[in-house]
Amino acid sequence: MQFDFTPKSGLLLIFFVHGLVFCFLLLKKGWQHQDKASLWLSLFVFLCAMYIAPFMLGYAGWYSREFSRNIMFYVPFQQLLLIGPVIYFYTQSLLNKSFKLSKKNLWHFLPALAYFMYTLIVFVTDKLILHQYYFYADGRDMDLDPWYQVAGLVSMLVYLYLSLRYYAVYKRIAFEVVSFADSILFNWIQRYLLALLLISLLRVLFFILNPEWGEFGSKFWYYLCFSILFYYITISGYANSVQSVIPLEAALAYQETPVQLPEKESREPSELVNLPEWKDKIVQMMQAELLFENPNLTLTDVAEKLKTNPKQVSQIVNQGFQLNFNDFVNQYRTEAILEKFQQGEHRQKTLLALALECGFNSKSTFNRAFKKSTGLSPQHYLKNQA
Repeated sequence: MQFDFTPKSGLLLIFFVHGLVFCFLLLKKGWQHQDKASLWLSLFVFLCAMYIAPFMLGYAGWYSREFSRNIMFYVPFQQLLLIGPVIYFYTQSLLNKSFKLSKKNLWHFLPALAYFMYTLIVFVTDKLILHQYYFYADGRDMDLDPWYQVAGLVSMLVYLYLSLRYYAVYKRIAFEVVSFADSILFNWIQRYLLALLLISLLRVLFFILNPEWGEFGSKFWYYLCFSILFYYITISGYANSVQSVIPLEAALAYQETPVQLPEKESREPSELVNLPEWKDKIVQMMQAELLFENPNLTLTDVAEKLKTNPKQVSQIVNQGFQLNFNDFVNQYRTEAILEKFQQGEHRQKTLLALALECGFNSKSTFNRAFKKSTGLSPQHYLKNQA
């Protein structure tokens, strides 16, 4: 079939081909390493490549020739109602390595399935029963109908909200149960969700600027912007799939699931009996055994030392010190650093070496925790002490 290479079709073709290549690479990696996140990202990249296909092929002249026009009409390239659920389940699989798609999750795919059945009915009616255009009598591709585009945008915004909410729950739990939360809250998921938010805002903007969505008009610039953002997600997501992150499951073993979105707000925890006594116990233990020097310290580790359960330790820290577990442990690490500063150890060792000795697992985590506790960066603190 003929493909007219124009500046517009050629540029979108580059993103389309690269999308298919990375789709295959992610699929291969997900299959070989049993990495669910890579498999979901592979499907997302494929859907994005298919999303730009109608405009890439349209600018290449496919709507002007009967055979290729039939392909454009009857193949549902833009699966707008499927992109949202894929985004949501990719987010879950990234943050929760034990995530599995269950039967109760299948309803998320019903709108996409309904649209696919609709396109199938259109094909059977036009090509097999009437042998003429009935649904396509106006010569317009129904994938580009405003109602479908708006429905796709609403779907994406809803699932983007659900993904952000899921991440917020993950973040809250991480800071409550591990002392290395910054290592788990990798920046990729934040950049990924931000890129999706930009895509959604672009769609809203172009809906306003170009309401005639069924016409090609100036929508090339939207599809170009979309292609750049989806390509960024593809490259960064593939790199992220290669770099493993610290799993959260072990630290959350006492919970029913690693990350669970509550159906309703949980009740306020009851006041802990003998709170002052428990506070003294945990302070003495942290100071005597220097537990904070363990960079992978978790709530479960402290609970085992105190011969109690993790939930009770969490209550002790929350109610007794008005801190989450991550900040509580980092406070001890910061105090240990300050003591080393007073002893002049920063003159013989680097700040990173001191931070690692005190339990911090990276320079960036150390800098954030130190500034949060003292209001100054380590360098500025030492400068003021000089």
